[in-house]
Amino acid sequence: MTDLSGIVKAYDIRGVVGEQLHAELVRDFGAAFALLIKPDSPSVVIGHDMRDSSPELSSAFAEGVTSQGLDVISIGLASTDELYFASGSMNMPGAMFTASHNPAKYNGIKLCRSGASPVGQDSGLAEIRDTVEQGVPEFAGQHGTVTERDVLADYADYLRNLVDLSGSRPLKVVVDAGNGMGGHTVPEVFGSTGPIEIVPMYFELDGNFPNHEANPLDPANLVDVQAKVREVGADLGLAFDGDADRCFVVDENGDPVSPSAVTALVAVRELAKEPGSAVIHNLITSKSVPEIVAEHGGKPVRTRVGHSFIKEKMAETGAIFGGEHSAHYYFRDFWRADTGMLAALHVLAALGEQNGPLSQLTAEYQRYAASGEINSMVDDQVARQLAVKDAFAGRDGVSIDELDGLTIDLGDGRWFNLRPSNTEPLLRLNAEAPTEDAVRALTEEVLAIVRA
Repeated sequence: MTDLSGIVKAYDIRGVVGEQLHAELVRDFGAAFALLIKPDSPSVVIGHDMRDSSPELSSAFAEGVTSQGLDVISIGLASTDELYFASGSMNMPGAMFTASHNPAKYNGIKLCRSGASPVGQDSGLAEIRDTVEQGVPEFAGQHGTVTERDVLADYADYLRNLVDLSGSRPLKVVVDAGNGMGGHTVPEVFGSTGPIEIVPMYFELDGNFPNHEANPLDPANLVDVQAKVREVGADLGLAFDGDADRCFVVDENGDPVSPSAVTALVAVRELAKEPGSAVIHNLITSKSVPEIVAEHGGKPVRTRVGHSFIKEKMAETGAIFGGEHSAHYYFRDFWRADTGMLAALHVLAALGEQNGPLSQLTAEYQRYAASGEINSMVDDQVARQLAVKDAFAGRDGVSIDELDGLTIDLGDGRWFNLRPSNTEPLLRLNAEAPTEDAVRALTEEVLAIVRA
């Protein structure tokens, strides 16, 4: 029996093409997915990114789906949030072929049920893995069909109807697509918005990523967009990851705007439409997010890290919006799916409605200093977390919770979260404090224990 635990992750399937992921295996994944969703839907929508292996793998997956008697709607080249749009608007399950920000040798599959509802380990992915490992049963009935459909224009129209930029003041926006799918979606979304002038960077679709990794979470991959913003005197810069579901923002000075500040900004705009609504934030976002949500009459709801937890809590609470520290932004009006493009439109709309620069607009949303994520290799994750817990537990004013890893709040504006990686022998530290000096001191204190 084949062991697929190395490539079937918590939220998707991902591996090295030719070694861990190949057409025959992907065909089995398609057939297993069809068996999972067959009772609920007669069709599956499939999209793929610009990686060299994506067309072949998505076609193999389609063969697997149709081999079980289901039909396939192929939307071809797409961003991940464009695939979610297709799943939501057509009300059918979907499969997106992408390895997001990973290097060129990787590819993967993100799966969702009808209405863009995520498929993770606890909602079908483990069942798909077991079916493939044990051998997918053959289907004796008639095979399904494959139909091609272009949804890009509909996707762009849908987003523009949610955030109208037609009344914005003129803005110059540098967009770094990182040779990823932002080069496919940005021209369509912004093509008819009038006041927005796009300065494109690396819009050529190239899954080999010749300019830099399509991972804006790494500050090294923001250097180009930062420099271009300063060079052309742009109002802001946007940087998308490989499958364009995440968007990072830099201001007119080229300084990064934290995803927490973007979360707070968008939350305020959404709460203005529906006062009193719930807004989701994970436990690593800045404390400024729940503070600002409450100040604007909203109900902040804290969750674990991970899109399945965010979407589950959104469904449970009817939340209008949710944001993560990793620049994933979730919208109730987008089937609770994440879309960096819609978050970017909100930032542009907020900036375009007033005359000040973005740095001034976002200053009120960035109240604390943060460490960013710091990873430490450890021999024993549990023992090192326990050592940290013991070191802080007896102090006055300290509160501790273990919703997701270890979160310790020192009661004076300083707090940190220490979480184990699910796939590597790592502990991930995120810390926040009122000042840069305070967060530096807190970080050094915790790391001294973790790395002892």
